[in-house]
Amino acid sequence: MERKTKVHAEDGKQELLITREFDLPLELLFKAYVDPDIVEQWMGTKVLKLENKKHGSYQFETTDPKGNKHRFNGTIHEFTPNQKIIRTFEFENTLLGVQLEVLEFVKLTNDTSKLTMHTIYESVTQRDQHLKMPFVQGINMAHNRIQEIVNQLK
Repeated sequence: MERKTKVHAEDGKQELLITREFDLPLELLFKAYVDPDIVEQWMGTKVLKLENKKHGSYQFETTDPKGNKHRFNGTIHEFTPNQKIIRTFEFENTLLGVQLEVLEFVKLTNDTSKLTMHTIYESVTQRDQHLKMPFVQGINMAHNRIQEIVNQLK
């Protein structure tokens, strides 16, 4: 089965470019990233905090199959509704370091939209470590869940 989410990782660079087209209106795609109830559903996490504004922040918590809790958080540096979110991302207590994420939301038609995520890591090594995890499969699955969950809101 083809992965609809495309992850481009150029050798020797500390960044990823992730793109996905959705069969969702732009407003609903954006809502999937800013509505705590929807975020919890597609990410499978608990939203502890989600301040959707410039200089806002977020904190999410997930529980692994063994019952261990893991948190990740960040600061929102830019927030333009239905257009762009620039934020940091840190998976607490890991060696992955802090990432900078630029999420851009684009209307393609009245019923379709595109998400582009530009993620910058502290180093090429950290980016490559992240790619060794089931990251590509995981982000594709998460985006598939966005499509399924948000379809119900149409």
